[in-house]
Amino acid sequence: MPNALSESISPYLLQHQNNPVDWVQWGPQAFATARERDVPVFLSVGYAACHWCHVMAHESFENDEVGRYLNEHFVCIKVDREERPDIDQIYMNAVQLMTGHGGWPMSVFLDHEGQPFYSGTYWPLHPRGGMPSFPQVLEALVDAWTNRRSDVGSHAVEITQALAQLAKGTGDVAADVPGPDRVGVSVENLLKSVDMTWGGFGSAPKFPHATDMDLMLRVGFRTGDSRLIEAVELTLDRMAAGGIRDHIGGGFARYSVDGRWLVPHFEKMLYDNGLLAEVYTRAFQVTGNRRHADVAIEILTYLQRDMIDCGAGNGNGGGIHCSEDADSEGVEGKFYVWTPDEVIAVLGEERGSRFCAIYDITERGNFEGSSIPNLPRTIESWADQASVDPAELHRQLVDDRETLRRHREARVKPGRDDKIVVAWNALAIRAFAIAGVVLGRSDFIETARRATEFILANMRDGDGNLLHVYRDGTSHLNAYVDDHALLADALIALYEATGQERWLTTSVELSESMVARFLDADEGGFYFTASDSDALITRNKDWHDGSMVSGNASAAMALLRLSRLTNHDWTERVEQTLRCGETVIREQSRACSALIAVLDEYHHHRGEWVIAVEDSEPIDKIATKVLGPYHPGTTVAWVTRETSSALIVKDVLIAGKTSVDGRATLYRCHDYQCDAPELI
Repeated sequence: MPNALSESISPYLLQHQNNPVDWVQWGPQAFATARERDVPVFLSVGYAACHWCHVMAHESFENDEVGRYLNEHFVCIKVDREERPDIDQIYMNAVQLMTGHGGWPMSVFLDHEGQPFYSGTYWPLHPRGGMPSFPQVLEALVDAWTNRRSDVGSHAVEITQALAQLAKGTGDVAADVPGPDRVGVSVENLLKSVDMTWGGFGSAPKFPHATDMDLMLRVGFRTGDSRLIEAVELTLDRMAAGGIRDHIGGGFARYSVDGRWLVPHFEKMLYDNGLLAEVYTRAFQVTGNRRHADVAIEILTYLQRDMIDCGAGNGNGGGIHCSEDADSEGVEGKFYVWTPDEVIAVLGEERGSRFCAIYDITERGNFEGSSIPNLPRTIESWADQASVDPAELHRQLVDDRETLRRHREARVKPGRDDKIVVAWNALAIRAFAIAGVVLGRSDFIETARRATEFILANMRDGDGNLLHVYRDGTSHLNAYVDDHALLADALIALYEATGQERWLTTSVELSESMVARFLDADEGGFYFTASDSDALITRNKDWHDGSMVSGNASAAMALLRLSRLTNHDWTERVEQTLRCGETVIREQSRACSALIAVLDEYHHHRGEWVIAVEDSEPIDKIATKVLGPYHPGTTVAWVTRETSSALIVKDVLIAGKTSVDGRATLYRCHDYQCDAPELI
């Protein structure tokens, strides 16, 4: 008989609805039951694409004996970290405090007030490699709860006090905004951590660190520091050559388990692919190297083809799904690996053998007897060796990859988490809008528009407040600060791509709600949860970039851009946030590149550009011509007939700006003092 998770809309929770564990969802009733039964709470947090979550589920949560023991001695709560990042943040901090590391599945044991007293991640069903078994852990905790309750209680209070201090994430609020020198110090620290052989930051496992690369490109472009740009190109090229990239179907996996990007954990996450699509586009802008644009196009084409919600036949689609699993048929990576016989059977002997040679598909294999496609050598080097035209070889390999992709579609596909999360969609919307302008792809801009329309039509409550997650016709849960901030910022990018002021108007509305409901007006910065959300044991401020961009960085960047562009001035709130985050910037710069990018934007504003157009002119082509090159720190405004009626764009910015001789006209300004207009 299904447990209480059967009432959820979360694919992750629904994966556990038939466990013998009597799982319940997070809420006050769970803690009331634990208090009534006088048992502790077992909190298990994971997500649908998490490989080790599946392993622990199969080993322990589907085990009848383990299920009986959990039901007898605990109230068991299952949480989808993607639905409840607020819960995940707090208790991941607890895991890291208690164990020195973190990860998923996250396993935390709580008292009746939600205070943690013991935690870990994955435990095996049987002792292995020095790890205790999960049943051994459970028995020890039941003994402690029964016989040493006072010790358990005092430890829980101690950890909760530490979490309360950690929730702010900063020391004292600084008297002044950190100076521009902090940006230079931060990128130098990043540069020291770059693996100059294989790219990336630090050693295995390797994550993409898109916010770090974005900061390095921004500062490298502004200062002309080629070291920064070369380090980013090295990383992007190594990743694009590695197995972390799905060379057959497009997109990138979450991370690589090795130092050379060969073997990934195969799950694909929307947030990674949105962030990476923008970084590859920016790298193309900065360097002019077309290979970066090609990777960006491949990522976004994958999202368009495989991850867009179809609206279940009602025409109301356009949102973008969360993730694809690492496993299929219970085997990690099975969907993605190949043997030479398979490739040759699809492509034929000549093309198939060549493809296997180029993409490292061998009889021996590079992953558990099969091969993950990757590029140990560049395609150009293969063309040179064979004395063939590199462009022609590229074209043939594009055809071969597509043929293999279509063949791969017949395999059992990994599971998909088809939730739609606002913040994750916002990252993709921004990437589609920027790439659409830079690469002249109107279809990308249309994808950004449809995803935005989907969110605005389906993911707000009766009062117009943003909701966090949607699935299967239902939206729920108050949106978090990054939902508001990242969507507000994405809407600025969509405004720049289209000239349509309705996107700017909505961006301002979201920001007004964010300031009203998330701001710490006393000390500065933004809480992760709204003032009208359910209370947890702490109220976090999110300063660090992890799998997502930090909430405070996202909020400050959106407000800074809007303050320069519109008649709403939140500059003081931005400064207050930077002062509040000064300790993080100074002491933990390698963990907050997005916040340092805000600092760079604050100190290095490159001026205001106004584009005045006639109604008949093709805005998409004008946008590509003007905004195709990289212009960090530049405020961009459009003057159209819509602008003159809406009046949301800053008055002093657009005053007197009209097209000249009926043609699109560019005004370059600094501190709102403008050079002579230029015909575009």
